[in-house]
Amino acid sequence: MAVRLLSLNPGRHVQHKPNPVDMSKYYVLDTICNCFSLDHPGLRLDGHAMAGPVNAIPSQFIHTIRRPGIPALLYSPRDVKLLLITRSIRLFAYGQTTLILALFLKAHGITLKGIGLFMSLTLFGDVVVSLLLTLVADKIGRRRMLAFGALLIAASGTVFAFVGSYWIFVVTAVVGVISPSGNEIGPFRAIEESTIASLVHADERADLFAWYVLLGTLSRALGNLVCGWTVTALQNSGWDPLDSYRIIFLSYSALGITNILITSLLSTRCEDRDQNSKSHAETGPESQPFLDNGSTVDGDGDGVDSQRIPDTPPTPPKPTLLQKLTSLFPHITPQSRGILVKLCLLFGVDSFASGLMPASLITLYFHDTFNFPPGALGTLFFTANLVSSAGNLIASAVARRIGLIKTMVFTHLPSAICLCLIPAFPSIYPAVFFLIVRSLLGSMDQAPRSAFLSAVMKPSERTAVMGIVTVTKTLSQSAGPFVTGIMGGTGLFWVSFVISGGLKAGYDLSLLVMFTALHNVGRSEERGREAEQEGQNSSLWRSQDDDEGEDEDDSQILQNP
Repeated sequence: MAVRLLSLNPGRHVQHKPNPVDMSKYYVLDTICNCFSLDHPGLRLDGHAMAGPVNAIPSQFIHTIRRPGIPALLYSPRDVKLLLITRSIRLFAYGQTTLILALFLKAHGITLKGIGLFMSLTLFGDVVVSLLLTLVADKIGRRRMLAFGALLIAASGTVFAFVGSYWIFVVTAVVGVISPSGNEIGPFRAIEESTIASLVHADERADLFAWYVLLGTLSRALGNLVCGWTVTALQNSGWDPLDSYRIIFLSYSALGITNILITSLLSTRCEDRDQNSKSHAETGPESQPFLDNGSTVDGDGDGVDSQRIPDTPPTPPKPTLLQKLTSLFPHITPQSRGILVKLCLLFGVDSFASGLMPASLITLYFHDTFNFPPGALGTLFFTANLVSSAGNLIASAVARRIGLIKTMVFTHLPSAICLCLIPAFPSIYPAVFFLIVRSLLGSMDQAPRSAFLSAVMKPSERTAVMGIVTVTKTLSQSAGPFVTGIMGGTGLFWVSFVISGGLKAGYDLSLLVMFTALHNVGRSEERGREAEQEGQNSSLWRSQDDDEGEDEDDSQILQNP
């Protein structure tokens, strides 16, 4: 029995087969509209209204709930929600340790140069871990890799809480997972973004990646706030500063264990489908036709073999150790490699600039220059991350209007200028102002960048490509803290702000020049099939107004970068 549903646009109808999951969305829509005394188009089953009047929902309401991507989040698969939860917990943990990491090392008597070296080695070690885990994630299993990464978080927090040796800190940070900048580190982001991209429709990816960044930023902000005032409360109660910092690392370890448990709830749909089908085909009981056993039939057709039928099929040659190792790594097409090289060069410059001024060193700058206590630092960076979340919330809507590339550039460039201006004034208020503005604009490029990478790469390449990009960024970022440590030791801490902002501005302009002319990129056969299927299953939440042109998917956005 076919179901006729009225579109959100009056006079437009969509005809498709009934879907219990889709229908549940419309009951929720009806409930929401009734709660706010709003009319909705009336869901007609066989010509009869299911609930509510048949007037159309006011367009302002539709745009209000659609622009931030709320429907995409509410009706995303269960696995996507679990991944967002683990991301939030992990970024909360990063936010806690980032605020006090430099202060923790300084309390151990480590110089600024030593702190910079520690952070550089930490990021360099993360390159090795991220590269190995992301490249083999689709072969070994994405869920296993995520659980193993969470285990490294728990182990790292335990060591920092109970050990006091500088070089043990370095080894633990290199092998484990410690974030000097508060941003994502380890294999998590590449695996999670690839998984989300494979679980949702193409036209919902930008929205969900925006929520992915938004929830992470909010969680990191909350981690900053909780850490700052927890440390302040402990120190006001008579705790030694070093002991108060150790409590934070114990909390970090506990959050890692929590993520292990949540990761165990993920379903098999998170794994790479192409890899699973390929593995099944290779290990199937029959790789040849049942009657194809190498026999020949004589010219009379009497079925008499001219050769002896072998009892068993020939055994294939055993693969060498090198072949086994190389089989773990995915194949990347030449077209994708060309785009990947350009992106890695650009992202490398931007990441080196970010490495010059990670969040841990910025907290140290405000602590030493303006005598900020931990509680005030927590509030400051909570506010900075909060306004950053507001920027993330509208990033996908901006990308729909002006394109992914222009969104990345026109929001990131002013942020780079603000970074240069933070040390330009001796007063605390201008420094705080430029830090807040920089935070508002600085992360608006993250969701469009993830959507752009998902669009230009084939589904089977996404995990590996995102892993390579993450590794390139982290490797470039690893040299930054050591350079800042050297300059800070000679009284030139402020120079790092200027160099970092200048490099970021150069990255933005280069990105605009290199990719503005990129059209129809990423429109492989796989994406064509996705678009064809998704076009038949569009929900009522998607406005179909051709005049406004807001129903284009991410591949169409790329045509107007």
